Amino acid sequence: MKEKIISLTSLDELSVGSLLLNLLIGYILAWCVTYHYRKYSSVLSNKASFAAVLPFIILTTILVISVVKSSLALSLGLVGALSIVRFRTPIKEPEELAYLFISIAIGLGLGANQTVSTITAGLLILILMALTKGNNTKASPTTYFLSIESQGGGNNLGTISDIVGRHTDMADLRRYEMADGKLNIVFFLNIKDVDNMKILTEELTENLPEISITFIDQSKMPNI
Repeated sequence: MKEKIISLTSLDELSVGSLLLNLLIGYILAWCVTYHYRKYSSVLSNKASFAAVLPFIILTTILVISVVKSSLALSLGLVGALSIVRFRTPIKEPEELAYLFISIAIGLGLGANQTVSTITAGLLILILMALTKGNNTKASPTTYFLSIESQGGGNNLGTISDIVGRHTDMADLRRYEMADGKLNIVFFLNIKDVDNMKILTEELTENLPEISITFIDQSKMPNI
């Protein structure tokens, strides 16, 4: 009986056609993941820059897995290379980590030529999460503390109050402080969905360029 010998130096020919097809499918799925993140993610900051990274992650993972699977030596080399890589960019939101995982999973599946399974599972996950996020968003308003700092003094109070009132279900002024020409205001808000929060932030920034805005989810603050 002949024994099959696994050679560390053997290298199977990579199909360029298959790689290009997987990259094309990966790009389409990357667009779906990016759209899902922009529309349904509750992350308040850094959305545009983070969303732009997701297609790179998916396409790069497809390329790496497609090349590595053709050679055992390359796969062992990849393990050694990854052991010395350090990613120093912090992931501040758990949701961002979830989108990174699904992007990597899609890349792994397509790179391993599990095309049908990857497309089916990837789209199903996105649809289920969209339904879940949609139901959670419509369930009830979320309470936030909105902290605003602005240069220009008390003349901005009326403008700020008017903008905040138009985009919230309830806005209660909790703090008003004026010191050295710097205005500090804290509102207690009820907001039904993240889109209203985004519009509120954009309108405040547009009308008051030198403004600092901070949202704090009151429901997730620790009880003292």
